[in-house]
Amino acid sequence: MARPGGNPLPLVRVVGPSMSPTLRTGDVVLVHFGKPPRPRDLVLVRWPARPGQLSVKRAVRSDGGGWHVEGDNPFASTDSRTLGAAEVVGVVRARLWPRPRLLRRRPAPGS
Repeated sequence: MARPGGNPLPLVRVVGPSMSPTLRTGDVVLVHFGKPPRPRDLVLVRWPARPGQLSVKRAVRSDGGGWHVEGDNPFASTDSRTLGAAEVVGVVRARLWPRPRLLRRRPAPGS
């Protein structure tokens, strides 16, 4: 799959509070484009209702050809609860700036 916007590096800058506290505005993340997601992965998605917008969200479950995704901050997230299933463009692997670290899947509830 081609990288959105022809970006030569698979880097995305986060804007907005929807993934706080995991990610914050200004964080730069490394995206593995075309990688199939698993539940609880951080993913870069496109919405059929908003084709020009890319968002970073948390994959919850496969949902009829797309994915049900949600922000980690439910009070500041527009996600599948409002927009329906999203198309996953890639899986977020690491935060490169400002606090570099690998971003692993969130543990399952009750773990």
